[in-house]
Amino acid sequence: MNDPPRAAPASDGDLSIPAPAEAPSVPSPPPSAEPLSPAEAHAVLERLQTSVSGSVIGSEEDVRALAIALAVEGHVLVEGVPGIAKTYLARTFARSLGLSFQRIQFTPDMLPSDIIGGLIMDPRDRSFVYRPGPVFAQVILADEINRAPPKVQSALLEAMQERQVTVDRRTYPLPRPFLVIATENPLEQEGTYPMPEAELDRFLFRWVITYPTPEEEATIVRTQLDPKEVVETPVILSASDVDQLRASVRTVDVDDDLIRYVASLVEATRADRRLEAGGSPRAAVQFMRAARAAAFFAGRDYVIPDDIQELFFPVLNHRVILRPEFRGRRFLPGDPKGVLETIRAVLADVLGKVPVPR
Repeated sequence: MNDPPRAAPASDGDLSIPAPAEAPSVPSPPPSAEPLSPAEAHAVLERLQTSVSGSVIGSEEDVRALAIALAVEGHVLVEGVPGIAKTYLARTFARSLGLSFQRIQFTPDMLPSDIIGGLIMDPRDRSFVYRPGPVFAQVILADEINRAPPKVQSALLEAMQERQVTVDRRTYPLPRPFLVIATENPLEQEGTYPMPEAELDRFLFRWVITYPTPEEEATIVRTQLDPKEVVETPVILSASDVDQLRASVRTVDVDDDLIRYVASLVEATRADRRLEAGGSPRAAVQFMRAARAAAFFAGRDYVIPDDIQELFFPVLNHRVILRPEFRGRRFLPGDPKGVLETIRAVLADVLGKVPVPR
């Protein structure tokens, strides 16, 4: 029997959590609409970037990565040291979408049922009924996901891959669209746990955020000197808009040579002598989908090699494992398997060795 869940936080969206005895409802698909043009998709991205960067200084590339993941049904792991607005970025982006939103704060004392829900006893007839957890929202902010033990982290595995959860042999579908934005702190910090490789592979990107430039930091300090009222984030995309965007991305043309190029790049990570493990076929599929969305947001209806090359590091950096002799003295923040710059150099070498289609 599952552990009894703790009380779920209130939702910021409009997706209601059903009564304990009922299964969570899934919104019906919206009516079909004309696909977006590449120019319209580019304009959508610019509106998202403008909306978020008004609150999170210097976040344009971060927003682009989140938008790509949203467009291809992927998930994003945002990593960086505390205090650089990882949570604020994820929350502001989520609120620019007209979707239901839940923030789950991961802690060492959490249980899996705190995420997916569990069975509780109905005092009226002493039967057990299912109470849904906070995962039943369209956008999930899994904050400081590596503060919880691997058993709790893995509670998201089925939800991220299958868009459903299973409790007591019953399956409950999650709302659509469904997006997980997880934040992660460096492993060298007290009270952090490495993430299971199977869950890391479910993330489209591990997006590493570094410190802002001196100019950006000065702007941040200037704008935060005096407390101000929270500015309402404008809604850029509704649930039907997201579905329309996802359908439109599928109209982007992908040449067979570029598909072979992506497959060759991922295969080359498995053949590199410095790597104990490389990218999986799932990585290749997600890689190609992300490149197609990148082309669409760039205002094109076709993919070029540049779309693939610029995403190679964020798609593969959390999926490769360095051999021990190449790890060096200091491990990668947030990753016990290697040093960030070493992984970056290895992937750059791989990228340089695989012939680029013409």
